[in-house]
Amino acid sequence: MKNKELYNHFNQYTDIDRTTFLEINSFFEEINVGKKKIIYEPCEKCNHIFFTAKGCLNLYFIDDRGMERTIQFSIENWWIGDFLAFYNQSPTSFYVKSIEASKLLSITYDNYEKLLQKFPKLESYFRQTYQIAYGAFQFRMMHMFKFSKEELYFCFTDHFPQFSERVPQYLIASYLGLTPEYVSEIRAKVRS
Repeated sequence: MKNKELYNHFNQYTDIDRTTFLEINSFFEEINVGKKKIIYEPCEKCNHIFFTAKGCLNLYFIDDRGMERTIQFSIENWWIGDFLAFYNQSPTSFYVKSIEASKLLSITYDNYEKLLQKFPKLESYFRQTYQIAYGAFQFRMMHMFKFSKEELYFCFTDHFPQFSERVPQYLIASYLGLTPEYVSEIRAKVRS
């Protein structure tokens, strides 16, 4: 079955049979991107969101000092994109870039709307995944205010070892609001 990753993910939250999935699958476009490729960038109309079937990506912006500030990572079975700009059909403020060679399933805004109309079960799927993502964002923000920088780093690496093994340390530092040098100091303390 083509795009079995998405089929399995849907079925974690709802019940989609294989025949129905074949029709659902036609709403998505498979995109294969190499390592360190920009998928979209600021000022482009945000007309796509992406399901990561394979690989690793990040969503980031560039601050006034020219520093990359990572907002989100995406690995297998995660969605990535500027969801507010997608919803509003407005220009994005973010870059989406592959960290590894990746297989993405892209859906346009028009196809997304048609998909939800034709398959109401997927309304529930997306509601649940958005709730989980929003809850994770709130949890992250609480940790940003509550923990010391060192505690924040260890909390991240302990709870998300799949990222600390695949994502360069400078991107983890960016995501946590730390400098790469500080992350290196923390790691050196642990090794000694």
